[in-house]
Amino acid sequence: MPLRPLIAAFCLSLAACAREAPPQTNAGAEQPVTAAPVVQRAPQAAIDWSPVRLEAGDAWIACSADYHADAGRPVLSLAYTDLRKLMQDCRATGLVRVRYVGKVTASFAALAERSGDVAADLGIGKRILDLDSVGGHVEAAIRAGDAIGENDWTIWVRGDSHCYSACVLLLAAGDMRVVAGPVGIHRMIRVRSSATSRKELGAELRQVSEDLRNYLERNGASVEVYDLMTTVPNRTLHLLDDAELARLGLSGENAVEDDLDRIRLARECGTDFLRRRDLFRRAYEVQCLRPVDGSEPDVDAINACGLGLRERFGFPDPRCPAASPMAELDGAVLKIPDLAVEPADAVPGDAADPVPAADASQAPR
Repeated sequence: MPLRPLIAAFCLSLAACAREAPPQTNAGAEQPVTAAPVVQRAPQAAIDWSPVRLEAGDAWIACSADYHADAGRPVLSLAYTDLRKLMQDCRATGLVRVRYVGKVTASFAALAERSGDVAADLGIGKRILDLDSVGGHVEAAIRAGDAIGENDWTIWVRGDSHCYSACVLLLAAGDMRVVAGPVGIHRMIRVRSSATSRKELGAELRQVSEDLRNYLERNGASVEVYDLMTTVPNRTLHLLDDAELARLGLSGENAVEDDLDRIRLARECGTDFLRRRDLFRRAYEVQCLRPVDGSEPDVDAINACGLGLRERFGFPDPRCPAASPMAELDGAVLKIPDLAVEPADAVPGDAADPVPAADASQAPR
């Protein structure tokens, strides 16, 4: 499948409630710095650290972007202390990569929310969500997406993976989207609905539609994503090509986040930094995403190309190394945050989860 034209150079968590879950829906020159955009990311809701397990997928946590050399350690529990133990070594690299293979459900949303919260507590600034999903619940995707957007995640869809149905909504939330595998979309359907008539079902779908439109808007994605999720027959799958991914706001750097970043970076790093970053991006798209030999490199080859290219544009920048392109691949952070152990009553979700979520002997695909 053709490689998606993305900008991999800048690669870079919700618990299941005790109450009954609600119905789910499957599903060139330097640019001037302008005022902050009207659209803003949604604040992440307070995390419920009640015991929950991954019931529809498996996850692994690694401290490296090299997925060939480091498959990661299996996530057997979503409790705070267990996730912290898995991530503590990532303080040395300043990067955490969460590999998830499975459906988008409430437990995945818990993984996304909790992982971001623990990474923030440990001072791990570079966060990669490495996805392989056939989709799932729209409500869970929106919940997870708000956590992803709030916690500065880059999203990968590797060449050996795919992102279908509700998974597409996760792409909308990422700060950066690096896609080499297929992305597909179809009409959402209602499951576990309490509706007994077309009128009641229509009222339920209208509420989901409003939530979905608002979600797409605040994440800088096109409302056309909603149109596809209401028109493409559920029994089929519309695969998005390179041009569609770009037009729908599902590839490359998130437009909303980019606007916010430009304002911050102009203040902290200077306008020359922005100019060189823009030049690097254009060169990267031509030389790394469209190799002259016609090959279709995966994420690792794209990263290698970008690392070799960026020195030409003065990166990593000595004034702003952490904001430079591909900073997550530069090695250890300068200062490792103190990993003091909090008092037991201060640690959320201290109780172990009831059932392991993955077999320790199982390796990610």
